Amino acid sequence: METAINAIIGALVLSSMYILVALGFALLLSIMGALNFAHGAIYMVGGYICYQFAVEFGVNQWLSLLISVIIMSAFGLFLEKFCFRPFFGDMNRTIVMSIAIVLVLETTVNILVGVHVRSLPAFVSGILRVGAISLSAERLITFVIGILLLAGLIAFIHKTKTGQQMLAVSQEPEGAALQGIEIHRISALACAMGCGLAAVAGSLMGAVFELSPFMGDYMLVKAIQLVILGGIGSIVGVLAGGLIVGAIDAVLPLFTSGAVTQTVGLAIIIVLLLLRPQGLFGREVS
Repeated sequence: METAINAIIGALVLSSMYILVALGFALLLSIMGALNFAHGAIYMVGGYICYQFAVEFGVNQWLSLLISVIIMSAFGLFLEKFCFRPFFGDMNRTIVMSIAIVLVLETTVNILVGVHVRSLPAFVSGILRVGAISLSAERLITFVIGILLLAGLIAFIHKTKTGQQMLAVSQEPEGAALQGIEIHRISALACAMGCGLAAVAGSLMGAVFELSPFMGDYMLVKAIQLVILGGIGSIVGVLAGGLIVGAIDAVLPLFTSGAVTQTVGLAIIIVLLLLRPQGLFGREVS
């Protein structure tokens, strides 16, 4: 029973972090039409910034997390204005730009900190015991933070005027512009939010697992998997895809190797694309 509970908690933790990163990736894709391959590197840098302030500078760890989010959100504004806005509507040039950003970020971190694996101290230490079941407080608080952020983001998008404008831009940019919506302002906000969410995920996962200069490559693949599985432009689809992929990645390693786990995840996506090209909740695009 304890093994099963821990597997469920592990699945929920992975799912919440995958979804946080994938939502930022999906926001840029749906609002700006940009495949931001640098999103995984942003996730990685967010974790290292939190590590630098918490471990090297001795700042309170929760404050370090907040500083990381603020810095990466500001970096998102910079990216949108100077890297993506000049190529708005040009998918090919945006992809080239995002790949260049990946190379710059990963190389910079690699030079500054080296290839040695590092780990953030636990944000919450200890073990929670419920009867005969023991749960990691770190994993539990990571899941709770992820759920709260996801709920807040969904409420923001569906309940606020700015969120409705984001939906309008994602569905029909030209029509939204004709209605007086400032597309570039909405795009900048989406980019800042996406980078901020990636920084949260990178910091929390750096404490649960470890930090490395190339950890973002793995998370980028997961974000793309979630967007494809859930359907382009669908927030509900990203949530559903995150739960499915997180469950696979947390449970299957208990019974088989990591390579088999990754193969099963990719096989599910390939079969889905064959049966339903638009994903679980998305719309078919040309």
